[in-house]
Amino acid sequence: MTCSIENPTKYKAVADIYHAFFTGLLLSVTLRKDRYAAGDLCFHVFRRQHHEKFLSSFEKLGLSGLPDAVACAQYHYLSNGVGGVPVEYMYENDQKAWVHFCHPRWMYEGAAICGMPLEVSHGFLKGWYGQNGVSLENPRLGFVCTSQDMDGQYGMAGYFKEYSHDLAPEERLQFSPGEMAPPFNAAEAPVLDATNWPDERLQKANRNYAMEYAKNALIELTALFGPAEASYLGGITFQLIGKQYYRQTADALAINGESPEAFAEFMSNIIEGHDDHATIAIAKDGIHVKQSGWRLMRGTGPHPTSIFESWNQLWQGALSVHNRYLVLEVLQRQDYGDEGFEWRIRSRK
Repeated sequence: MTCSIENPTKYKAVADIYHAFFTGLLLSVTLRKDRYAAGDLCFHVFRRQHHEKFLSSFEKLGLSGLPDAVACAQYHYLSNGVGGVPVEYMYENDQKAWVHFCHPRWMYEGAAICGMPLEVSHGFLKGWYGQNGVSLENPRLGFVCTSQDMDGQYGMAGYFKEYSHDLAPEERLQFSPGEMAPPFNAAEAPVLDATNWPDERLQKANRNYAMEYAKNALIELTALFGPAEASYLGGITFQLIGKQYYRQTADALAINGESPEAFAEFMSNIIEGHDDHATIAIAKDGIHVKQSGWRLMRGTGPHPTSIFESWNQLWQGALSVHNRYLVLEVLQRQDYGDEGFEWRIRSRK
């Protein structure tokens, strides 16, 4: 059995699921642990993401040779734009450049923003923004946050600034509430080279953006709280996201009916939306779905089994909406190798 859905639709379905998972996980940790644990998780996810992506993306985004403060602001404008996150960039001078994250906020999708504690905002600011000068080996570069959503201000905004003196570690991130970001002028903002960033690359980049946050969240969740608690927190979140997002993704992927075959097609589309390979086989004992590779966690192992167990709850949640009288069983798992996974979908006996 094969699927004829176009790749952009599959990419969007995957991006929507992982975007929702990351937002949902921050809410789950806030609710089931506390606001400080959520802030700690956010810090570690963004610091890990920073080390993986910040410097390696400079040349891809055409930022080499710019003053550091300007390059940092343009980085966040362009990289977030690729991920579908609306951001404004405002140049003030070579030593000072602003960013303003517009509403609706990508990270706090929908009404989720009402449940996010201030510690989450501080976590990503400390994890990434306060580390830019360190990564660029510029001890004079810092970030000044002038507005945060959770404080009832106009959003998340601030500026990168290169000072005339070296900054102490606690000075790399500062807060100056009340300063207003200057107006945004799209004509003065940087743009990506369209020849290097065709539509297909942008669609994949949008998907990759959400996948990276989910991947790093799963890794850091386990490192911070241990495999057992991570399996619970990640698993309940993935299960709820699978339930909540099944209908819209299934509709977009043209999945019809409640049969085992239809759910196998759903799984196949989502697997292929990761750029992994999926096959479907009809057997006497049910419908078998095989996945080759695991792009989400590729090159990051070894990890405890809790990461797969959490992720697998996505399918369980989706199946409970597709048809609660069906069962999904894991027959084979090769968590970090090319053999991938195999599931069986069957009716309850």
